[in-house]
Amino acid sequence: MVKISATKLNIWFGETSVLRNINIEIYANEILSIIGPSNSGKTTFLRMLNRLNDLTPSFKMQGEVMFEDTDIRKINVELLRKKIGMVFALPLPLPLSIFDNVAYGLRMHGERNRKRIREKVKQALTQGYLWDEVKDRLPESAFKLSGGQQQRLCIARTLAVEPDVILFDEPCSGLDPISTAKVEEAMLKLKKEYTIVLVTNNVKQAARVGDRTAFFLSGELVELDKTEKIFTAPSDRRTDDYIRGKFG
Repeated sequence: MVKISATKLNIWFGETSVLRNINIEIYANEILSIIGPSNSGKTTFLRMLNRLNDLTPSFKMQGEVMFEDTDIRKINVELLRKKIGMVFALPLPLPLSIFDNVAYGLRMHGERNRKRIREKVKQALTQGYLWDEVKDRLPESAFKLSGGQQQRLCIARTLAVEPDVILFDEPCSGLDPISTAKVEEAMLKLKKEYTIVLVTNNVKQAARVGDRTAFFLSGELVELDKTEKIFTAPSDRRTDDYIRGKFG
């Protein structure tokens, strides 16, 4: 089942062309890894999926992006961002307790039942592989958590509002290998219930967790295929050169 599709997508910021003629389908319950060098348009594509680019006045878009069967520009932006949540490169906990960080989105969307909030917080922290580490520390400030724990807290905060799609923008860029492994383990479990799009500069990470991998270069989608094929027998020489570290 196609969850998100982009057809003839072009994006500019002012006069600068950032993405050109992107055609891509993202399937339900898959992890789509997106790789490519800096300034290839990866994060712009990711932010387009829940209309975060709209916050930049110079943003212009041409083409069609569908979420399930609806043009994303016709979906209420708050509802869209609830359905398509995003986890950023640097963990951004709120200046609140661990519990209130996860409960924040629920309350923002009108949930007032305390029992249901507690249940959802526990469920989200469990899905984010953090519950066992913080269940006795919920009233403490989120800033007391380690960097890896803060990133998993942000994942739990996203999960609490029950999105359909989770966008990860370099979620492990500042994490140590052990924390990175925990985030990747969470992703692999989460794809059973969610669709995941992962932008990463770590090609090994893309190979470890991606069902399919897309290679972006200079604003173009060069190649998209099953991850195993991309990393063993890519169709385009540029993909092979990037994976082998010849540029980027």
